[in-house]
Parts: sequence; structure tokens; C-alpha cells
Amino acid sequence: MKILIIGAGGRLGSSLHTYLPDAIGLDIADCDITDFNAVRACVHQYQPNLVIQTAAWTDVDGCAREPEKAIAINGFGTQHIALATAAIGAAHLYVSTNEVFDGRARRPYYEYDQTNPINAYGYSKVVGERALMSLNPRHYIVRTAWLFAHGGKNFIQTILNAAAAGKTLRVVTDEIANPTYNEDLALIITQLITTERYGLYHFTNHGTCSRYAFARYALDRAGHTETPITPISRQEWQRPSTPPAYSSLANLAGNQIGLTLRPWREAVDAFLTKEGLI
Repeated sequence: MKILIIGAGGRLGSSLHTYLPDAIGLDIADCDITDFNAVRACVHQYQPNLVIQTAAWTDVDGCAREPEKAIAINGFGTQHIALATAAIGAAHLYVSTNEVFDGRARRPYYEYDQTNPINAYGYSKVVGERALMSLNPRHYIVRTAWLFAHGGKNFIQTILNAAAAGKTLRVVTDEIANPTYNEDLALIITQLITTERYGLYHFTNHGTCSRYAFARYALDRAGHTETPITPISRQEWQRPSTPPAYSSLANLAGNQIGLTLRPWREAVDAFLTKEGLI
């Protein structure tokens, strides 16, 4: 199978490229997804059987400040790829988010629960989901949550760096979802694409926790047991974007075909071990 990864320069894209060394990797500079003609030219040039789209604008606060830019990248950018892949009969995998939900559920969200985003980032990702579902039947939509990776800027790195620098930590207790290790998500995607079981999937590391519990576990395992964290509410942490309070995802579709991820604590341990912290 000939695979094209658009967004190969990002954390998830680069991990996918490690698992799929024969794939063609393009960064955003090589294929501007907001330019339909450029996208169509790239897809027609390489003639892939599958395009994996990891290219996206994931700065949720930036999306809140510039919602139309978010839609242009995450929404219409996905539409451009969906049109181009459908035109040549290629499949298209799109990475989406738990923030497509409003956070009012009392149980983890299933794949086909009603979306109702409460922020610009989530809305832009819903636009992308709907574009892909309507334009290319050979699609995979993979929603994930609280992705943490080696390098770059993400929650666990921010917490660990702050603790190492002796900074004061304040973390919310009433934002709840699923921590997900970038390497585990990349691996499960490589397994999914071999099945040709198209559809909508929730892939996160197993289990649910608060931001506070996530931070506390990572710090304790990394040897920062004496580092205090002040628990605060979402209302006390002012930011441009409003995250859903409860956006845990249930992996029902993946379970049906035998694709599951390990518990989040095991994933954090694996991450910290690779970082040389435990």
C-alpha cells in the first residue's frame, strides 16, 4: 500500500513515519492544506492508496483567538484532502479530538454520540469530520485526547519542566479526559489502516483522570514527589479557549476489531522511561 502522510513534520506525523518508513512524508511547507490546488497537485503527483492527515492547527487558544483561521486549516483543509483523495479512489485518515463534545456527559463518549463543540478548535475539527464523511466513503476518523509526546510543547512536558525549574504549579481538578501517549496512538493507527475497516474511532490510552491526577502521577513517577500542586477549578485558570469539563472517550469501535491501547499510567511510565526519568 502506498501511503502519503501530510503533516509528517509534526510529533504524530513523525512517529507514524517511524512505523511506516516507506510512506511518503510531506510537511505543511511541502503541501499547504489551505490551498486546494496545491493539495490536489500533491495527491495526484504521488497517487497514494491512503493519505494520513496529521496536518492541523492544534493550538486551541490560538483557534479561539482566530476561529476563521481554525476553520480554514482544520475544516476546509480537510475538505481539500477529502476531495483530492476521493477523486483518485484513495482512502483518507483524519485525526480529530475529544473537544468535538460539549463535556456534559455522565459517561465516556461513544463514537456516534452527538457532537456539540463549545470552542473554536472543536468546531473546526467537526467541520473537518463532516467534510470527510460526506466526500470520501473510504475514511477513517480517529479521535484522541490529551496527547503527550517526546519533545515539543504539551501538558506533561510543561509540568515536568516547571517542577524541574522549581516553579509553582496550579492544575485544574475538574477537567477530565484520557491522557494518550503519542507513540501508542501512532502504533494503533498503523494497525487500523491494515484492516480497511473504515469509520469513526476513539483511540486513547485506557482510563480517565483529571488534569490534576495526570500531573500528580507524572511528577511522582519522575521523582518529584515533594513538588506541591495547588488544585484549582477551571474557572480559576483563565484562558482564551474553554475546554469541555468532561470529554473522556470510550473505544467501542476499536474494541470490535481487537484494537485497544494500554492504561494511561502504563503509557506515562513508558514515556518517562524513554525520557530517562525513571
